[in-house]
Amino acid sequence: MRLLRFGEFEQEKPAVELLDGTRIDVSAFGEDYTEKFFATDGLARLAAWVEANADSCPKVPIEARIGSCIARPSKIVCIGLNYAKHAEETNAPIPKEPIIFFKSTTALCGPYDNVIIPKNSVKTDWEVELAIVIGKKASYVTEEEAMDYVAGYALHNDYSEREFQIERGGQWVKGKSCDTFAPLGPFMATKDEIENPNDLPLWLTVNGEKLQNSNTDDMIFKVPFLIHYLSQFMTLLPGDVISTGTPFGVGLGFKPPRYLKADDVVELGIDGLGTQRQIAVDYKKAE
Repeated sequence: MRLLRFGEFEQEKPAVELLDGTRIDVSAFGEDYTEKFFATDGLARLAAWVEANADSCPKVPIEARIGSCIARPSKIVCIGLNYAKHAEETNAPIPKEPIIFFKSTTALCGPYDNVIIPKNSVKTDWEVELAIVIGKKASYVTEEEAMDYVAGYALHNDYSEREFQIERGGQWVKGKSCDTFAPLGPFMATKDEIENPNDLPLWLTVNGEKLQNSNTDDMIFKVPFLIHYLSQFMTLLPGDVISTGTPFGVGLGFKPPRYLKADDVVELGIDGLGTQRQIAVDYKKAE
């Protein structure tokens, strides 16, 4: 099953994409895709409801804005330098343990929304990533049972302002949390739709030039281990997002580095999880 949300920013309605690609408005189900939804077996309840009521659901208008595929979670946990070739391009050693940072949930936006180059930014960068959505409360879980805690997966662009991230005190969260820096979706695919999250082609282009082209099999720390590892340090709540890192080809890794400028077009995708497209807009024009 594929979950998506549509409508104006922060007024999105829940929807489902059917097997034939039809997108239906499931507002009549009465719940958004929140922590409570996932915590109360919402996926199974929704699947049963859709089977009984799909024919009476209105279709999502083709012109409708698509929002973040889940409602604002309690946290977005990100993994840094989790692809071997990405660590190499940034001249960083291979991490012995996952590098963890947070991304503000206010950075969430839709997959086709403009990305706003922040005020005073000169180093806004791109990062195509696989995101995991947690399905139930996870604390001190083993690696062997970790996949039982997955609700599904989504495409995420972990936009990063490198000066804010690296040169302004060393706090990565500052370079990761600007508004529009976390487009998520277009949909969340339930875990049964993705046979192996550790073997998914993923790519990103800027103005049609393919700059990232890799596979999640290059991840240093795989999906089950990441869930297990994070749960040793924090409780993961239903609906929480884990963004698993980006492959080589980020702007920071080029010599000289390449960063986004106004009117650049960023497109990205992961097999089985759809595609995104963002146009870079200067902060002043976005006001």
